[in-house]
Amino acid sequence: MFSKACEYAIKATIYIAQQSLENKRVNVKEVADSVNAPVAFTAKILQQLCRENILQSVRGKQGGFVFDETKQKAFRIYDLVRIIDGDSLFTSCGLGLHECSSVNPCPVHEDFSFVRNSLVAMTQKYSFYELALKTENGLAWLK
Repeated sequence: MFSKACEYAIKATIYIAQQSLENKRVNVKEVADSVNAPVAFTAKILQQLCRENILQSVRGKQGGFVFDETKQKAFRIYDLVRIIDGDSLFTSCGLGLHECSSVNPCPVHEDFSFVRNSLVAMTQKYSFYELALKTENGLAWLK
């Protein structure tokens, strides 16, 4: 459903949020290893999230990536998906038609509208803070 880049971004962001709650900065290799992602691909994703002012990157020996708790509480999977993959997953036709609408529906329009609305609700439900707490408490895993 999500692109591979988006899947890695979600897992990496949760991991960085979790580590940030423990006042730890993490480097790209550690993030990539923790979510089973290629290091170069992870670096590109994290750079994009820094440019979007979601994550912060601190240079130097004691550097690494951090995710501010206030931002964690406001930022949702929905926001990350829109940054990485765009919003077409939430807005486009399930069959890829350009002229699909309730007036001009595709054969699966009603069913896909339900799926799309459920996906929007699910991706807006939890903050990254909540997701980080779930993994921290052993209620969820990233690998």
